[in-house]
Amino acid sequence: MAPAASPAKWARSRAAARLQRRALSPDRLNGERFDVVVVGAGPAGLAAAVYAASEGLRVAVLDTKAPGGQAGTSSKIENYFGFPTGISGQALAGRGLSQCRKFGAEVGVPIEVLGIECESAPPFHLRLNYDEHVYASSVVIATGARYRKPLLPRLEQFEGRGIYYSATFMEAAFCNNEEVVIVGGGNSAGQAAVFLSGLARHVHIAIRGDGLNASMSNYLIRRIEATANITVHSRTQIVQLNGETQLESIKWDTQGYIEEKPIRHVFLFLGAQPNTGWLGDCIALDRNGFVLTGPDAVHQWPSERAPYYLETSRPGIFAVGDVRSGSVKRVAAAVGEGAAAIQSLHQYLALNR
Repeated sequence: MAPAASPAKWARSRAAARLQRRALSPDRLNGERFDVVVVGAGPAGLAAAVYAASEGLRVAVLDTKAPGGQAGTSSKIENYFGFPTGISGQALAGRGLSQCRKFGAEVGVPIEVLGIECESAPPFHLRLNYDEHVYASSVVIATGARYRKPLLPRLEQFEGRGIYYSATFMEAAFCNNEEVVIVGGGNSAGQAAVFLSGLARHVHIAIRGDGLNASMSNYLIRRIEATANITVHSRTQIVQLNGETQLESIKWDTQGYIEEKPIRHVFLFLGAQPNTGWLGDCIALDRNGFVLTGPDAVHQWPSERAPYYLETSRPGIFAVGDVRSGSVKRVAAAVGEGAAAIQSLHQYLALNR
């Protein structure tokens, strides 16, 4: 057993962690009070921060990883309004981040919100890592969702070594003139298939259902059907991963027939689970853990007035983007919700100042 770290060594390590965090985050967050704290820096959170800051509110936007959220992993978003030739998720997030800072929003990355105390009257108390905290007159929840993973033996062993959850130029460089498998039938999977088809020898799309129509935009389906080196395999799922240090082959089950394929690159796009564990019992969630808003939250609504648009079961706390129950899983919809939430938030603040 390794010896326990000395108090001095522990303190140095803690100080180093703080310095690393400070390289990206401002020093003046701890203990500060904001008009609105946006938790999550995906398209919905960044849009909320931009609109709130541009309208004179004091804003902090916090994210535990990096700006962009799940959209930030997309190699090319082609159906976002205003970008007819497409834009990568990282580029879109970078522009949103620049706008946030332009209007004076405090951007804290990577900072994790560990919990929120919302039983008493505002300001809401948000507990952060590094034993820090902030206060907020209002909160926008934009924590999005995390990737679903299939129940496959040795899956984590091959993550980054043949198993990927995004299809950017970095992953694509490994797949030049090789066969790849994309697992999933949503828009992210379709975008990845079209992108990778320009580099890979062949792209296989494995889906458990009978087709793509129920889960993918029509424009992507047409692109896939028109691309000679993309094949859709219905009622198919991977059942085994093989290799030593790198993925070397897979076995998949296609309608009861198990076949081994010498495929070394698998991209998983299986949807997401909401990042709501940090909320505790603060607000009402649906049975899948997504945040209820507006009319859906009235059964736990404590106020005499009706909830504002995108307001949760707790007055002054709003939810936008993929974390919200019933949301449309599209970048444009997330950005629209982020902007719309600020209008509702102004109404709330006007009544509570």
